[in-house]
Amino acid sequence: MSTESNLILSVRDLDVAVKNRKLINDLSFDIFAKTLTCVTGENGVGKTTLIKTILKQFNKNEHVQSKIKRSDMQYIPQLRNIDDDYPLTVFDFIGLGLQHSILPWLSKKEKQSVQKVIEMTKLQDLANTPLGSCSGGEQQRVYLAQALVSQPKLLILDESTASLDKEAKFMLLDVVKSVIAETGASVLFITHDPVLVQQYGDYDLNIANQAGTIKPVKEAQ
Repeated sequence: MSTESNLILSVRDLDVAVKNRKLINDLSFDIFAKTLTCVTGENGVGKTTLIKTILKQFNKNEHVQSKIKRSDMQYIPQLRNIDDDYPLTVFDFIGLGLQHSILPWLSKKEKQSVQKVIEMTKLQDLANTPLGSCSGGEQQRVYLAQALVSQPKLLILDESTASLDKEAKFMLLDVVKSVIAETGASVLFITHDPVLVQQYGDYDLNIANQAGTIKPVKEAQ
């Protein structure tokens, strides 16, 4: 149940623009704990720019207020430049997400944290595989795991399934939903895929005609 007590992020009367062009006017919506909110709309309406605006204005004015810290948010981009011969293993790449580590190597506790998210994201068989050798879907789960190792309260997935085949898309979102259930994190998921919205989304924030409307997915069916 979405109540004030589990409110994570509140956006009020937010304008979103790029250079001198207004993309979204007076946008207001809330993000609650343990929910997956899909951000939908045609190309060019300002979905990614909206996320960047939220991150830029986070707790700096009345437009974007949150009960969590900026460090409790993790942004996962759609694409990263990972070459096929990228040598770092999946385990070591995920370990890079431990931002507060003082030593140049992982402590026993940190290794346990990495192992936990590896299991959570079903990457056990790939832990010692070079990241460059992983498929697109596997790499997306690795990026998710790297974000999870810092125990975020809000995850932002920017079209993480856009370049994946159907099986990999469903596997990634299955993992995301299990992460929400296990950790209590909330997820903002930018997507163009209506099937994923209907199957996995709790809320749909649709951007069109310089305006945004949010509604529960179950009422949109």
